[in-house]
Amino acid sequence: MAPMTDTHASFERYVLPELDVLYRTAWSLTRSDVEAQDLVQDTLLRAYRAIDRFDGRYPRAWLMTIMRNANINRARKKKPDLLDDPDATFERSLAFAETQGPEELVLEGEFDATVEAGYRELPEKFREVVELVDLNGLAYQEAADVLGVPVGTVMSRLHRARKRIRHHIEEVGLDLAGGGS
Repeated sequence: MAPMTDTHASFERYVLPELDVLYRTAWSLTRSDVEAQDLVQDTLLRAYRAIDRFDGRYPRAWLMTIMRNANINRARKKKPDLLDDPDATFERSLAFAETQGPEELVLEGEFDATVEAGYRELPEKFREVVELVDLNGLAYQEAADVLGVPVGTVMSRLHRARKRIRHHIEEVGLDLAGGGS
């Protein structure tokens, strides 16, 4: 019975404090509450099964790696379904679709919309870093671990991404102090 209590204690210590970050990241990956909850649940299950092998270093990065792999596996499982009957898959997906599109989810206001547009124009490697560090609050080292790149690469990509977003805001002609034109 002792290993079970050690497992529970480790899970409570390393995993449970990260639930909010896990959900925010899952939602940003899926853009659906239901899918995000499923992805978090899948991540928690995998983390629980592997907690005895976890060394205790960088729990957030460890969990994000698990989530990333779980999301990739979920996407792989969905692809054959599309090939079987695309019409049926589309009909099922409508039931889970959000009533609001990404544009409606962005806060009202010209500045927020401009920042969002600048973010979306970023290449994927820059968006990933902005999402992990700026939106989900990961440390540079944690983001580097999740992405499998050196910490310097994370810092460089983040700098370049922020610079591109600022440039986009300036091109649109908005005041960087946070207001409209």
